[in-house]
Amino acid sequence: MSCFLITGGAGFFGSILKKELLEKGHKCVSIDLCPDPDKHENLVSILGDIRDKEQVEKIFSENQFDAVFHLAAMLAHDRKRINNLWTSNVDGTEIIADACIRHNVNKLVFTSSNCLWAKNFDDPVTEDEEPNPIEIYGKSKLEGEKILFTRKDKLNSVIFRCPTIMDEGRLGLLSILFEFIDENRKLWMVGDGNNRYQFIYAKDLANACELALNYQGTTVFNIGSDNVKTFNEVYSYVIKHGESKSRLAHFPKWFIIPCMKLASKLGISPLGPYQYKMIASTFVFDTSKIKKELGFQPTKTNEEMLLRAYEFYHQNRKAIEHRTNVSAHNECAKMGVIRLLKWLS
Repeated sequence: MSCFLITGGAGFFGSILKKELLEKGHKCVSIDLCPDPDKHENLVSILGDIRDKEQVEKIFSENQFDAVFHLAAMLAHDRKRINNLWTSNVDGTEIIADACIRHNVNKLVFTSSNCLWAKNFDDPVTEDEEPNPIEIYGKSKLEGEKILFTRKDKLNSVIFRCPTIMDEGRLGLLSILFEFIDENRKLWMVGDGNNRYQFIYAKDLANACELALNYQGTTVFNIGSDNVKTFNEVYSYVIKHGESKSRLAHFPKWFIIPCMKLASKLGISPLGPYQYKMIASTFVFDTSKIKKELGFQPTKTNEEMLLRAYEFYHQNRKAIEHRTNVSAHNECAKMGVIRLLKWLS
């Protein structure tokens, strides 16, 4: 039996990875700002903050961890906690990494993001592409990567640059899309909908986290699905198989992007600079490195993942809308000005 620390263990992906590890007989210690609803004889759940050095030191002193899965992060659209984003994502990463070194934990797995960029790419993006984040979340993830690389002689860190993590239960900004589909409304898209944007299936990412335990050294891996189709194709698949009567509609970029930019500046839209730039762009990771060096293979396509997430929302919508005190990916994002568009759809 191995013992693992999972930061953000009560969050969307943290819960999935935690359950996978527990099912395989491992012991897990979870720390999260949100209460952890999961119970298991091999699970210790701690309501806490990774920025609390004394609490982190106590956790490491009381356990002998074989590895740490550092998943905890605050999101830019989580308005209630936006002021704490930088300290949580950056200072928290430094505190966890240094605790690993002090307590001889040799392996840390870190979930970074495709938010390190915010522009269209004609070709798949490799690990060598120079990051250029434009908003605080992406900048905080890049800073977290730098912290781990400065400690590469003392700590082996595997960094996964993840696109949107998808499975049943995934909400956040996607809940806005799901609400439109569930109510048979028009799905308004930015541009012609022929752009492609990659997802990663949560259980595939969990598998990659386990594969990373045997990797020696500090490195970055891109991760994502294969055979990425256009938004038109993906949304049409979900509408058809989800038995919705929604239909696709398109705004011209020249008109809607300035409107989205203004709404973001006024604080009346949940979509920040990254979202309104990327929503009409093509962004797909080149995943050849992780396939070659870790033997990773994705198992689900974008459309299959998104359908799973939508069907869960459809079946549990009433309960979902009454959730409180959960992570940003486990609750519905506020629509803001997008609600006007819903009324017109």
